Amino acid sequence: MKKIINDPANVVSEMIDGMVRSYPQYVEKIAGTEVVIRSDKESMKGKVGIVSGGGSGHEPAHAGFVGKGMLSAAVCGQVFTSPTPDQIYAAIKAVNQGQGVFMVVKNYSGDVMNFDMAKDMAEMDNIKVESIVVDDDIAVENSTFTQGRRGVAGTILMHKILGAAAQNGASLDEIAVLAKAVLPNIKTIGLALSAATNPETGNPGFVLPEDEIEYGVGIHSEPGYRREKIKPAKELVQELVAKLNSELHLTGSKKYAVLVNGMGATPLMEQYVFSNDLLNKLAEFSITPAFMKVGNYMTSIDMAGISLTMLEIKDEAWLDYLNQPVETIAW
Repeated sequence: MKKIINDPANVVSEMIDGMVRSYPQYVEKIAGTEVVIRSDKESMKGKVGIVSGGGSGHEPAHAGFVGKGMLSAAVCGQVFTSPTPDQIYAAIKAVNQGQGVFMVVKNYSGDVMNFDMAKDMAEMDNIKVESIVVDDDIAVENSTFTQGRRGVAGTILMHKILGAAAQNGASLDEIAVLAKAVLPNIKTIGLALSAATNPETGNPGFVLPEDEIEYGVGIHSEPGYRREKIKPAKELVQELVAKLNSELHLTGSKKYAVLVNGMGATPLMEQYVFSNDLLNKLAEFSITPAFMKVGNYMTSIDMAGISLTMLEIKDEAWLDYLNQPVETIAW
C-alpha cells in the first residue's frame, strides 16, 4: 500500500484539520470532534440547518459540500464507518438556529441507526429534527450493510436541492416535503475497475483481474451484480443507461439532471470520454440534460470506476435549486 499519510489511525483527523485550515472562509471544525461546520455564521441565522455525513473515504463528500447554499455541517466517521451519535448530536446543536435541523442520511444500517439516535438526543433538548434516508443505488436490492438499496452519489443532488431551499428560507416542514418528493426520482448505477484500499487495513476490498470490471459495486467495495471483461466506454454507457431506463422510463418529454461521478482514481479524461458517449446515448431518447455535473463528488478512496446518477426533474424549482450559487470547497 502506498499512501501519502502519517499514522493510518490518524488519517481522518489529520485530513479534517488540513481541510479546515486550507479553507477557513468556508468551514471550521468543532473542537474535540470530527464535525465540520460552516464558518459563515451570519448567513445561517434564521435558517433550517442541513446536516449530513457518514464514514470518511468518500471525499469530497460530505465536508466538501459544507457552506452557504448547501450543508450546514458534515459529520465525518472513521474510514467507511458511521459517525457516532454524540458526534452527530454535536453537529445538530452547532447548526440549530431555532428553526430546526434536517438530516440527509445514506441508507447504511450504521448510519441510519446512529443518526436516528442523535435525532432522539436532540429532541430531548427540544430541537426539532427531520430526516430523509437516501437509497438511490439501483444496482442491488439488498447489500452488505444495508436493508434495501444503498445510498450513493445521488445523495449529493439531495444536498444541493435541500441546501438551496434552506438558504432561501424554507421551513423544516417544507424541506421535509421537498426531500420526500425528490427522493424517488434520483437513481444511480456504477461500475468498478478496481477496489478501494482502506488505509487503516492496507487491503483492497476485492480483487479484479486486470481485464475485468464489476457492475453495481457499492462505495465501500460491496459486491455488485455482474463481472465481465472490460469493454469500450460506449458499451459501459449502454449498460448503465439501460438500467436507469428500466427505473426512470427515459423520454425526451421529461427533464433530467445528470451526475457523472468518478470513484476516486478515475482520471477526468476518462470521465469526459464516458460523458461524451453518455450524451450521445441520451440523444437517442431525445434527451439533452437540463443540468449536468462531471467530476469526483462521492468517491471510494482510490477505487477506479464511475457512477451515473439521473434525477427526473418534476418541478422547475428543483432545477433552480441545482443552479443556485453556493460557497463550498467542492461543488
